[in-house]
Amino acid sequence: MNGKIRERLLKFRTPRRIAQFTSFIFFSAVFFSVSEPLPVPILWTARTPGYFALDALTALQVTFSQPAFPWFAIASVLIMGILLGKSLCGWICPFGLIQDIVDFIKRGKREISPRGHESLLYVKYAILIFTLLISVTFAVSKTTGASQGYENALGIFAKAPFTLLSPAETLFGTIPEMILGFRNAILEIPVLDALGGIVSLPLLFWVQLALMISVLVFSAYVPRGWCKYFCPHGAIMAILNRFSFLGLRRDPVKCAKGECRLCVEVCPMNVRILDLPWEKFSDPECIYCLKCADSCSNGAISLKYP
Repeated sequence: MNGKIRERLLKFRTPRRIAQFTSFIFFSAVFFSVSEPLPVPILWTARTPGYFALDALTALQVTFSQPAFPWFAIASVLIMGILLGKSLCGWICPFGLIQDIVDFIKRGKREISPRGHESLLYVKYAILIFTLLISVTFAVSKTTGASQGYENALGIFAKAPFTLLSPAETLFGTIPEMILGFRNAILEIPVLDALGGIVSLPLLFWVQLALMISVLVFSAYVPRGWCKYFCPHGAIMAILNRFSFLGLRRDPVKCAKGECRLCVEVCPMNVRILDLPWEKFSDPECIYCLKCADSCSNGAISLKYP
C-alpha cells in the first residue's frame, strides 16, 4: 500500500497541482508591493495595484494605448516562451487552474469532432489578431494626433479591448472587487439593495458575467476548452512553443504504440502524440501537463530539455 501511495505522489499530477495553487497564492499576494509588475503570459487581472505579476497581453494593450512600444512585455513573453514553452499554461496560469477544477467537478464530457477541433483552433488566433489590430491602430492614431474620433468610437474598449471582456478579469478582478467593496464603479441597471434603495449594475458587467459563465460551462464539458480554442495567450505561446527549449520525448522501445493509445486519450489539448517525432516534440498546443507521462505504465514519455 505504501508503495502505491508513493507512486501516486511521485506522479506529475501532484507537483503540478501544488505549483498551480502556489502560483495562484503568489500572484494574489498584494504584500509584494511592486511598482512595475512582471508581464507573464497567463490569464490574470490587472485590476488591483500591487500584484507581483501582470497579464502580458494586458500590458501590451495598455502600453500601446499610452502610446508606447511594449518592449518589456514582448521581451518577457519571448524569453519565457523560448525557455519554458507553453508549460506556464499547464503549471502556472490561474485560469488554467480554474478550468482544471471545473473539469474535475463535471465528469460528463463532450467530444469535439476532429474537423471541428481543427477549425476551432484558429479562433484564438483571430481573437489575438483583432486585439492587436485595435491596440496598434489606436497607438498609431494617438501618435499622429488623430485619435479623438477613433477613441470616441472605441469608447471603453480603447485602452484594453480584450481585457475588458476577459473571463479572468471578471473572475479575479471585477467580482472580488464588487464583493469586497474595493471600488464603486457599478452604475446602470437598477437592482434593489439591502436597504430597499437602488444600486446599479452596468450592462457591461452582465456581458462580462455571461461570457465568464459560458467559458466555465464550456470548459466543464470540454477539458481546457478556453485554452484550446479561445485564449489569445495560448495563441502567442503556441507560436513560441515550436521554438521552445522544452519538449517531450517518447521512447520507442518502451512505447506500445500499436496496442495502447492512453497518452492520446488523456491529453486535454488533443495532441496527437503518437504521430509526432519520438526524439523530441514541442507541439504548439501542448501545455506540458504531463498527463500523458502519468498515464503511460511503461514510462515511455518524459521531458526533454533542451
